[in-house]
Amino acid sequence: MTKPISHLYALVVFLAAALGLSACGKHEEENRDALSDRPVLVAQPQVAAQSQERDFTATIRPRVESDLGFRVTGKVVKRFVQTGQKVKAGDPLAALDENDFRLQREQAEAELSAAKMVMAQAQGDEKRALALRKNGWTTDATLDRIRAASQEARGRQQRAERALEMARNSIDYATLKADGDGVVTATLVEPGQVVASGQTAIRLAHSGALEAAVSLPEDFASSADKGAATLTLWSNRKKVYHAKLRELSPTADSATRTFAARYSILDPDAALALGMSATLSIAATGKETVMSVPLSALYNQGSGASVWKVGADGRLELAPVKLVRLDADVALVSGELSPSDQIVVLGVHKLEAGRKVRVLTRQTL
Repeated sequence: MTKPISHLYALVVFLAAALGLSACGKHEEENRDALSDRPVLVAQPQVAAQSQERDFTATIRPRVESDLGFRVTGKVVKRFVQTGQKVKAGDPLAALDENDFRLQREQAEAELSAAKMVMAQAQGDEKRALALRKNGWTTDATLDRIRAASQEARGRQQRAERALEMARNSIDYATLKADGDGVVTATLVEPGQVVASGQTAIRLAHSGALEAAVSLPEDFASSADKGAATLTLWSNRKKVYHAKLRELSPTADSATRTFAARYSILDPDAALALGMSATLSIAATGKETVMSVPLSALYNQGSGASVWKVGADGRLELAPVKLVRLDADVALVSGELSPSDQIVVLGVHKLEAGRKVRVLTRQTL
């Protein structure tokens, strides 16, 4: 009697559990259906111009700029120029104390005088030895020793001559001179300062062509020479200069990850001056259609930018895009987008592919 009751009780518990699971499944399905029609705000991409200009901050620099330094070590006694001063080739820029160099010259002169005396004596000994050898009054070994001494004296005299020449050059090197016409852009030494050979003392911007120095980002450096470039000074934005890429660094700066570039100014005038700030505008040309979308539409999970498109069946699909440029409130992108597409512009990080959505509002940028 107890056994049938226990079986009946187990059957009742099983049926109750099945009904509960069925109810839960139905409830979850109803919730899933409700979530599938989530309302979303959409916008339609707008076709941007095929050629977009990118602006970079540039500085007017000389084509040639030299870091000038003394070729000898010494103490600075005078600086003849100031920053901004115009100079001509050969003009003195700074001078070192010449006392030590004069002493070196006097020492070299004394060494040369002694070497000449030794050389004269060696030549006399060689002539006498040759005469004695002809008469058989000396040996070949003795003659060879005298000749070797004469050659050594000749070498000593030559070394003394070179030492004197170097000492005289050192006196000349004690005065730093401009190697060309230009403008002093920096003075890096002061009187009383001891400088080493080769240390930069004066920076000189050579007269001649001016250029625009600019740093280009990694994504633009490879195409920097493909688009037309124009230059406008911050002091006069109405005047537009034409520019052309002349030089591009093959390596990126380790700190900024940008590439240093120099643009030649094709139509310079007197308004251009060293150190002026300017805006360099470069046309970025490409075959892909560039679309404008709201910044809030961009979605990135670490594998690149993308946007959510609403398909013809009302379901979401993820469309990868290539980021061209970011502006204040819109992004310029390229990819598989058309003006008729509907893209989600709010809450993009809470969506998933395949979800059915309900479009609330359509807006065109």
